[in-house]
Amino acid sequence: MADACALRQRKLTVSQIIRRLGVSPRLRGSTNGATCPDIFELADGNFAIIGTDVTDSLDSQLPADAARADYERIVVITRETLVKAKADIPDA
Repeated sequence: MADACALRQRKLTVSQIIRRLGVSPRLRGSTNGATCPDIFELADGNFAIIGTDVTDSLDSQLPADAARADYERIVVITRETLVKAKADIPDA
């Protein structure tokens, strides 16, 4: 049986950003308003995350039942970014 997650990822194509989840970096205190973590909903229902790439630091710490493909990266966003986006994240 094929791995369902791998099949989904292979079919993943770049989609159009339709909206930001949460508030803009400027409203979260960014002085230049341009280089902060962010979360966007895509037209296909997926999400795009701008965060700090920490793959090299955290890859070896993943639990035994977690893994990432070569094309996947582990990114960190601030707690504030996710908390501010919470109200905009759909339930289903």
